[in-house]
Amino acid sequence: MAIRASVFIAASLDGYIARTDGGIDWLGSGDGAEDYGYSEFFDLVDVLVVGRNSYEKVLSFPEWPYGEKKVVVLTSRPLSVPAGREGIISSSAEAPEILLNRLGAEGVKRVYVDGGVTIQRFLSAGAIDDLTITWIPVLLGTGIPLFGPTGRDIFLRHVRTRAFPNGYVQSTYEVESPVPVTQS
Repeated sequence: MAIRASVFIAASLDGYIARTDGGIDWLGSGDGAEDYGYSEFFDLVDVLVVGRNSYEKVLSFPEWPYGEKKVVVLTSRPLSVPAGREGIISSSAEAPEILLNRLGAEGVKRVYVDGGVTIQRFLSAGAIDDLTITWIPVLLGTGIPLFGPTGRDIFLRHVRTRAFPNGYVQSTYEVESPVPVTQS
């Protein structure tokens, strides 16, 4: 079985995943009791691959949200790892397909890709298999975009859409014909 790379993210209706300064305060408008399928998704993931900026944002949270799940931070700079997390957090400057091939060779079956630039890099490389996007009914006007230039058209196949009572709308898509990542 080949490794699967998935995105599970929230975005404003105008396509931003954070404010220009990285702020995500606008995400707190949900009902609090619903996790919109995140826990179920996260339970199926072996490794989280996250960009440096997203990692730094997560470090500012009161609690580490990923438990003992392995996390690979994409960065070319030295990485500060909190005490007690040395065995689960690592860094990499590898290209998406090389990283996925390495993780696949290590037995990883599913990767959660997070962070705006990281998602864009993986999409451009043809290394994303599916995306679940929860659209939050707010217009930010400016911010960090979910999508950016890809260098080519990327066709998606709609899998499902769910609407929630608070106005959130979640759509899941499979990427048609992503570049295959083979295990070495």
